Amino acid sequence: MKKATISKANFQFLTDLRDNNNREWFNAHKDRYLDAQENMIAFADDVLNLMTEHDHIVQQTGKKCLYRIYRDVRFSKNKLPYKTSWGIGMKRATVWLRGGYYYHIEPQGSFVAGGFWGPSSEDLLRIRQELAADSQPLRKIIQTPLFQEYFGDLLGQKLKTAPRGFAKDHPNIEFLRYKQYLVKRSFTDKEVLAKGFQDEVVKTFRAMRPYFDFMSETLTTDLNGVAIY
Repeated sequence: MKKATISKANFQFLTDLRDNNNREWFNAHKDRYLDAQENMIAFADDVLNLMTEHDHIVQQTGKKCLYRIYRDVRFSKNKLPYKTSWGIGMKRATVWLRGGYYYHIEPQGSFVAGGFWGPSSEDLLRIRQELAADSQPLRKIIQTPLFQEYFGDLLGQKLKTAPRGFAKDHPNIEFLRYKQYLVKRSFTDKEVLAKGFQDEVVKTFRAMRPYFDFMSETLTTDLNGVAIY
């Protein structure tokens, strides 16, 4: 079956929207938006179909994975009404499989990412407890050649000091200060617009799996390794 390719017209729409981010322009170019949206849905369907071959995903269609282009400006100082990018997210199914997949399509700003964007306080504490007790499994994952090639290192917001209950001079403090545990791989426009880019997206997601497996085991067991569900 033929795979969708992200179109140059899609990128041009996003570029023009960035320069004309207002309702009047958007409504006058609604047909371009709908064409670009359909292009992204077709691409997202391809990625989802490839992902379901090796993982369990909550969403059943690419359309369900695609985030709305309309911004929620109620509590934001930025009152521009539209996003100038496409965001696509996939959630792993069941309590046993942790970690979220995300890819962001934007001229000169596309990337594939994943991990734990907003972990609950319970999950965050459990991750920190595990890393305080033994960070070597995670260190080994991060140091693998594939992880280094694709992601380099962990990303995410950090505390300025040690979290409550952990010593400031803890030997694993660099991991304990994270409030988010994320990985990210950037792509050029040429790579994004190339045929078969969905294969590269899925390869990137698959490269996250050892990291996700470690976190999934951590978040579904206690410090003694006993299942908690």
